[in-house]
Amino acid sequence: MAITNTMSRIGPHTWKIAFIFAFLALLVDGADLMMLSYSLNSIKAEFGLSSVQAGMLGSFTLAGMAIGGIFGGWACDKFGRVRIVVISILLFSILTCGLGFTRTFAEFGILRFFASLGLGSLYIACNTLMAEYVPTKFRTTVLGTLQAGWTVGYIVATVLAGWLIPDYGWRALFYVAAIPVIMAIMMHYLVPEPAAWQENRFRKVEANAPKAQSTWKMIFQDKPNRNMFILWALTAGFLQFGYYGVNNWMPSYLESELGMKFKAMTAYMVGTYTAMILGKILAGYMADKLGRRFTYAFGAMGTAIFLPLIVFYNSPENILYLLVIFGFLYGIPYGVNATYMTESFATNVRGTAIGGAYNVGRLGAAIAPATIGFLASGGSIGLGFLVMGAAYFICGVIPTLFIKEKLYDPQKS
Repeated sequence: MAITNTMSRIGPHTWKIAFIFAFLALLVDGADLMMLSYSLNSIKAEFGLSSVQAGMLGSFTLAGMAIGGIFGGWACDKFGRVRIVVISILLFSILTCGLGFTRTFAEFGILRFFASLGLGSLYIACNTLMAEYVPTKFRTTVLGTLQAGWTVGYIVATVLAGWLIPDYGWRALFYVAAIPVIMAIMMHYLVPEPAAWQENRFRKVEANAPKAQSTWKMIFQDKPNRNMFILWALTAGFLQFGYYGVNNWMPSYLESELGMKFKAMTAYMVGTYTAMILGKILAGYMADKLGRRFTYAFGAMGTAIFLPLIVFYNSPENILYLLVIFGFLYGIPYGVNATYMTESFATNVRGTAIGGAYNVGRLGAAIAPATIGFLASGGSIGLGFLVMGAAYFICGVIPTLFIKEKLYDPQKS
């Protein structure tokens, strides 16, 4: 009865309401993630951290996101997409606010790890939710625009950091993370679960089907599912190794090695992230017109080529242009990634499969910030960026050669 009543709440425009909340959820997810990047130099100075320790804070974040994403994908299949979005927002908002009260490296690292459980599960839940609400013909356009919410969050964090850190210190930046709790409560009451998930749950109840933990067996006992899971885990590992390594250290690189003052650096990062928003939206449109595989590979390999250009050919006159072009290319793989992955698995395993594959990859990527920190301690952050470029190249090659597109329609199967 509960399923039938909830299904009756889904109308022709419900997906638009769901999109608004999912966009805002990824916005606060992205803002939360960037808060650490912008406060890293201040935290490093206050706590007396080495470059490796500072990089480890980013690795703690990615490890927490990986575990949260794996569990969150399974929880999406068992408890519902909307419910996990709400729980994820509550978890990371409250714990991120608590970071402002920490006094040691250990306290900060532990709390950041647990807050990141929510960051990881939110990405999977939001993308699975919207993939099941949006029709195939413009799914990637909508999901690409959804990914822009993450980047708008980067801009929000950049503006807040430029305003708060110089005058009020890094702790004030984390206190504002409590605000999204209000949004989570509203979403709980206003957005129903998508029809595909409800119908699948109804069939399981009617058939007295095995419990959701058997989903892992359904993935690994079926050869096509197993192979697709492995391919996406590898792709996600290299994508995130590059993405989060650069994301965690780019502000420090501009400030420390290129000599930019903090407020000037944040202005340059706004330009980069604005271009990334455009890249993600256009990537969604391109993927609907030209294909998921082509668009993904174009963005990944373009980013791989452009990272060395930033390291070797930057100057005060051209760095802004380089960052804007880089930001555009940098955003393309994520503009396609969610749709490409969700169409690779059927509804009955979708949340678990994409949550597992994407976040097994994130476990590998968790070493990226610490790796750049290690390279920076013996040379240059720019050296680490060259390693990130190689990772981007590999993450473009794998889907180009091995991952077909549009295997399943999330609204039907």
